[in-house]
Amino acid sequence: MSAREEFIEIFRENVHREGAEALLDYLMNKSDFFTAPASARYHGAYAGGLCEHSLNVYHCLNDYLARERVTDLYGLEYSPESIALVSLLHDVCKIGCYKPGTRNVKGEDGRWTQVPTFHFEDPLPYGHGEKSVYVVNGFVRLTREEAMAIRWHMGFSGTEDNRLVGRAFVKYPLAFALSVADMEATYFLEQEGNQF
Repeated sequence: MSAREEFIEIFRENVHREGAEALLDYLMNKSDFFTAPASARYHGAYAGGLCEHSLNVYHCLNDYLARERVTDLYGLEYSPESIALVSLLHDVCKIGCYKPGTRNVKGEDGRWTQVPTFHFEDPLPYGHGEKSVYVVNGFVRLTREEAMAIRWHMGFSGTEDNRLVGRAFVKYPLAFALSVADMEATYFLEQEGNQF
């Protein structure tokens, strides 16, 4: 099964609120979500990387939320719909932002060659997490906790005021969980040459 097929299957199995089919149609037919990279030079910096990253975050979030400590001690429990929405859609802000191009790289022989790459050009500079919330809410109504999870999924690695990140994590634990899942996917699953 391709990443696109897996994404669509998970989305259709779990997301049933009003506007879900319009959102999926947008992702499939009116955007580059399934062909876009997840970044220009780092994790998922290849065509289709954004969809693969979103799936990785989905699986990491499910695994995190299934931990005995998370369920029994912290009492965190979220619907399959909430889990699918926040993980699969946390980076829709990247739609339409990566343009193919080239960059020069020095080879082992000392010669410079042009290699394919992507350049980031945001046509809607609305922020990162907040832009994803804005896009998703244009189709389906997110709960406050879902919106906060997507908004703060970058955690302390973003440019936000750390006090706000900490407050969001305390008040909306799904935001913390999504941030952990996003970091696990980015730094462990998607790094080139990873030995795990």
